[in-house]
Amino acid sequence: MASTGSSIPPGGSRSQMILASQRSLKPPSSTSPRAPGGMITRRSSSGRYIHFLSQDDIPIEMLGETLNLNYTVHMPPTPDNQPMSATPEGKPAAVPPKAEQQHAVSSTLFSGGYQNATRGHLLDKLIDRNQSNSSQIAGSRRFSCSIPGCEEKVMTDERGRVITPCECGFKICRDCYVEALNNGGVCRGCKDPYKADDLGTKTDARSVLPQLPSVQEDSTEERRLSVLTPNKPAASAILGNQGSEFDHTGWLFETKGTYGYGNAVWPKEDAYLQGNSGNNVGAPPDFHEKSKQPLCRKTGIAPAIISPYRLLVLVRLVVLVFFLWWRVVHPNKDAVWLWGMSVVCEIWFAFSWILDQLPKLCPVNRFTDLSVLREKFEMPGPSNPKGRSDLPGVDVFVSTADPEKEPPLVTANTILSILAAQYPVEKLSCYISDDGGALLTFEALAEAASFAQMWVPFCKKHDIEPRNPESYFSLKGDPTKNKKRADFVRDRRRVKREYDEMKVRINGLPDAIRRRSDAYNAHEEIKVKREQLESSTLSVNIDPVKVVKATWMSDGTHWPGTWSLGGKEHGKGDHAGIIQVMLAPPSHDPILGKEDDDLIDTTDIDIRLPMLVYVSREKRPGYDHNKKAGAMNALVRTSAVMSNGAFVLNLDCDHYIYNSLAIREAMCFMMDPSGDRICYVQFPQRFEGIDPNDRYANNNTVFFDVNMRALDGLQGPMYVGTGCMFRRIALYGFDPPRYKNRGCCGGRKKPKQVKAKKESDETALNMEGAGGDGDEIEAQLMPKSFGNSAVLAASIAVAEFQGRPLADSDRVKYGRPPGALLAPRNPLDADTLREAISVISCFYEDRTEWGNRVGWIYGSVTEDVVTGFRMHNRGWRSIYCVTKRDAFRGTAPINLTDRLHQVLRWATGSVEIFFSRNNALLGSRRLKLLQRVAYLNVGVYPFTSIFLVVYCFLPALSLFTGQFIVQNLNVTFLVYLFTITTTLCILAILEVRWSGITLEEWWRNEQFWLIGGTSAHLAAVLQGLLKVTAGVDISFTLTSKSSTEGEEDAYADLYVVKWSALLIPPITIMMINLIAIAVGVARTVYSDTQKWSQLIGGVFFSVWVLTHLYPFAKGLMGRRGRTPTIVFVWAGLLSIIISLLWVSISPPSPGSSQDSTIGGSFQFP
Repeated sequence: MASTGSSIPPGGSRSQMILASQRSLKPPSSTSPRAPGGMITRRSSSGRYIHFLSQDDIPIEMLGETLNLNYTVHMPPTPDNQPMSATPEGKPAAVPPKAEQQHAVSSTLFSGGYQNATRGHLLDKLIDRNQSNSSQIAGSRRFSCSIPGCEEKVMTDERGRVITPCECGFKICRDCYVEALNNGGVCRGCKDPYKADDLGTKTDARSVLPQLPSVQEDSTEERRLSVLTPNKPAASAILGNQGSEFDHTGWLFETKGTYGYGNAVWPKEDAYLQGNSGNNVGAPPDFHEKSKQPLCRKTGIAPAIISPYRLLVLVRLVVLVFFLWWRVVHPNKDAVWLWGMSVVCEIWFAFSWILDQLPKLCPVNRFTDLSVLREKFEMPGPSNPKGRSDLPGVDVFVSTADPEKEPPLVTANTILSILAAQYPVEKLSCYISDDGGALLTFEALAEAASFAQMWVPFCKKHDIEPRNPESYFSLKGDPTKNKKRADFVRDRRRVKREYDEMKVRINGLPDAIRRRSDAYNAHEEIKVKREQLESSTLSVNIDPVKVVKATWMSDGTHWPGTWSLGGKEHGKGDHAGIIQVMLAPPSHDPILGKEDDDLIDTTDIDIRLPMLVYVSREKRPGYDHNKKAGAMNALVRTSAVMSNGAFVLNLDCDHYIYNSLAIREAMCFMMDPSGDRICYVQFPQRFEGIDPNDRYANNNTVFFDVNMRALDGLQGPMYVGTGCMFRRIALYGFDPPRYKNRGCCGGRKKPKQVKAKKESDETALNMEGAGGDGDEIEAQLMPKSFGNSAVLAASIAVAEFQGRPLADSDRVKYGRPPGALLAPRNPLDADTLREAISVISCFYEDRTEWGNRVGWIYGSVTEDVVTGFRMHNRGWRSIYCVTKRDAFRGTAPINLTDRLHQVLRWATGSVEIFFSRNNALLGSRRLKLLQRVAYLNVGVYPFTSIFLVVYCFLPALSLFTGQFIVQNLNVTFLVYLFTITTTLCILAILEVRWSGITLEEWWRNEQFWLIGGTSAHLAAVLQGLLKVTAGVDISFTLTSKSSTEGEEDAYADLYVVKWSALLIPPITIMMINLIAIAVGVARTVYSDTQKWSQLIGGVFFSVWVLTHLYPFAKGLMGRRGRTPTIVFVWAGLLSIIISLLWVSISPPSPGSSQDSTIGGSFQFP
């Protein structure tokens, strides 16, 4: 039992109520004569006499004294039932004035939860039904003593509330309780002795009231609702038979005590001690702390949309099966060749549709909570007292190769958007790979670094979006909207002036470099001539001076990269490696700016800038540099030595950060407790500068918003080359953590012994390690996998540790402790740069796994898809992050020819994948089934062009010959055709609903599918077959990044017609179908036996083909209908060829007198 002023011990886990009483005993009003033997006798209320040994044994009621009770009630905290701290002695509680209202709520227990309304739950009162109506207030109900044969009232206080001296809740009267104490202190209910108090002294019934029963720990729900029940089953049984437990809710409402601690009502500090004074209810604390909430969540598509969508897919699949079966068993005997070609094409189209449709069955949506990320990693706490950022480092890679096709101004704007991103400055590094080694790119980057000292503080000060200067200053509308600072207009004007000056300098760099180089070369030539004259004599003939035309830097030294006129060891494929730190690593502590009259006022603004590094890898003749994939691997090694960010963001030079929080969005997935198995986060590609009608489907919305979103519900989206954040350890070729190799029967596989022979592609190093000899073997394999750089090898484990999520809860099994990344970055020194230069040498990758299992994978022009496939093949999963504000934006070719060449490169890479070991059919068991189907479709879709071209010619052949693909246009064929077409349209509408695209975008995608399928895809299949069979290498063509300015020239490239061989197949298909329609109509009109069914069928399919080719035909017209001459030449040439070919196949019959003869002896077949 607890004495007055005691409190719940800190280690207690059960809810406790501590009642303390103080008594002042007055002399009795009358004294009874002593009984024989020196005992004192008193008469009870029932009339019987009770003998006491001494005056102290007389109960208080018999002495006529009043019990003054001061008590404090401590309810368990909600929802975790953790102990409260000690509370001082309280004041007496008052009874609420309305007895009826108290009676109504005394049997109610209130509960609530996160996003749940507070509700009242009726409690089953274990009371004597016969006595339940004796009073309105629960505390005043009368109970009889539970001792058989005793009908006295149970012990109560001055307010009439029942007091049970034992934890079992056994109700007993005062006389029987005193008698039990005198007979050994054993409870008559549970047969256990009455317990001692906290001080270890014997509990005295005359001075201290017994402690109330504690709550059970067995029931989680009871602990959550603060239900106080007996802690012994025997006692519960006794209570159920003998009477009721303590009425806690009644006590709450009859006194000034509160409901306890919970999110419905929360008392102020020391509220229990304030009695009736004031309002004791305070604001509840946040039980759902931000740091405990998830960083991201996944939601499915509404069942009202996805369920009919899946049902229609099944229905269309069944209809296709029956249709193809009907087509096979009902041939056209009059034109078997036409029927055979159509059936083969239709079977392939059905197979291709299945490959494309199956991965779309499980689309999902994902959402992030950036406030939780900030609360968890950047707010002060026990492990982070100063509130520094505990986020891991991020290295941003930007790749460029040719300053002529990729303007330096576009690259400079991309760099500026990266430097201004909202991510801890000390954790962000930017690397630009100039694979061309051009001085123009180098000096443009230097100009951008200088302008960043003004641009980045300006963006932070005024919260600028987007943080690409060119895009920001081109925005329409009021720039002062939502801007709060008074000096915004002045700052914007100054920054705009500085940016315009930077643009002039960058655009003038080619001429400036040329003039500077000419001046230095002329000076060198004069110097050589002077030296030659000084060393020669008059009798010796002077030879012509030969001075190498070098490219000079502004400091008067030779540029170590590519020279404008070329030269030995200074060509595009022959130059030294270059690393230049444009912006040094920032300090660990913020540096606040100050007011500057020449620039902008940066007071209280952190003016630090992220590290910016220019990298141009070494290139020498005789080495395969593997194009973009080789450049990215060089950046991986360089960044590992210099900054070693745990994550890598890959961007093209024309894709800038449109949402400055994009990196944080991706980090929400990576730092989630289950994010350690995510290899990369892919963002959708969004484009600027595309014509409003999107004539050639440049936005690719169907792919990015339908296919990729659906793949996110499987094993993850594919890697599409840009806008992707990688986990560095996944790029190194390691398995995901906690991955278990399963045998054929589901059992755990035993680890195999490491063999000397080369491992398969699916096998990768395991970061968890096997321990013992396995660690030594892994150490021996490090140089074979990653090269001879000891610094690079040592950085692998560090990057792996930094990329782990926080181990701040029990469900994180593979995390790092909070505050582990608060230390400052090591400064760069000469040894570090020397090591960085060595890892970008052209021979570093020799006899290593770079490009095979480590880094970006070589062997395909679409290295992005292959790299993502290898990661999924090892068991990793990826995430598709679609943000409300576009994360990145870039440019896309709007010219028809450029667009077809871009599609040609993608399709050629797919053909290479199909004929390589990266074929999805050869994938490991770690690759999920539908994910395997999606990757299989990537390698198969270009081959659809063969069947598509044939099928586009079939309507024309049908019109020329007067035959059709079926014997007759009967009802069965029309019903099948109508059902297949209708289900396709309904599926398109449902895809529009759950993906958010428009029907116009879906139709544009269908049109360009036929345009690309009849041109670029067909050429890709031919190139792929030539490479496989004859070993002919495939040339790589960079996509031009336009940088046009002004509204008039915004869409100038759209109307430019650049002739290419890719245009020949679509032009041929259009001309043949147009001529076939004219021939078919003429034959039917002038024929005696008019076959309108064949004509309608042929014309319908010809119009279907021409409708899909309409954007292509419109592109050939050029601006305002000015069609190039080459189009008319090809049209006339094709018409003559087709006429002569048909005359030779079916020559006219001379002397024919048939009515169908037209034009003399010519007769339509």
